[in-house]
Amino acid sequence: MKPAAFGYDRPLDWAAALGLLVQGARPMAGGQSLGPMLNLRLAMPEAVADLRHLPGFAGVAVRDGVVRIGAGTTHAALEDGAVPGRLGAILAGVARRIAYRPVRNRGTIGGSLAHADPAADWVAVLPCLPGDAVLLGAAGERRVPLSRFVLGVFETALAADELLLAVEIPVLPEATRWGHWKFCRKPGEFSKATACVLAVPGAAPRAVLAALDAGPCLLDDAAALLRAPVEEAARIVAGLALEDPWRAALAKRALAQAAEMAA
Repeated sequence: MKPAAFGYDRPLDWAAALGLLVQGARPMAGGQSLGPMLNLRLAMPEAVADLRHLPGFAGVAVRDGVVRIGAGTTHAALEDGAVPGRLGAILAGVARRIAYRPVRNRGTIGGSLAHADPAADWVAVLPCLPGDAVLLGAAGERRVPLSRFVLGVFETALAADELLLAVEIPVLPEATRWGHWKFCRKPGEFSKATACVLAVPGAAPRAVLAALDAGPCLLDDAAALLRAPVEEAARIVAGLALEDPWRAALAKRALAQAAEMAA
């Protein structure tokens, strides 16, 4: 398998990257999703803009109680503890179960989120967390809540002339409870059902059910799920009208398991 011919650009500043985007270049972060798409000719852009050399594209900073994670930060960096505290422990636990270490060494949190594959880990997890996706366009930065960034299958709030700059999440209290469960038939495979539950002291618990061939399903108040995980998971999944019985069974199990972990 070979990609169709395409031009390669390596912008060194954000203005240049945005200019290439306007000209029709396809942005690339770690290339772990775009690379196979190019090889299979599912994507045939005239040019690819490699974003890895942009200033501030990768890295983690904590300021005024908010953790800013550059879109180009790799899964491996998160797995290895780049983010401190309770939030870091949560992200590390998710990251270490993404595919294999060679993939995690190159794949990025922003690339995964912007690609919006419904079975991808960050697409399932980040909507459950408080915080924003930071987008950059010709008019400057704008913020979209993580809960509203992914709109559907391979569909996000990014405009055609915008790039995902970073993810910002408030520092979480150490008493924050978290549950995350996903089903993969073998290591490295995309999930067939993923659920996560977040309970921050003083706030309504939240839950996400994802990897169901649709955009993530967010529950803004998951208190009932925490009180009765099995019964409430069955009620929630019944309302989704999933066609395949096996998918419904996995979805119920995922929600119940995540809730029990966070209880």
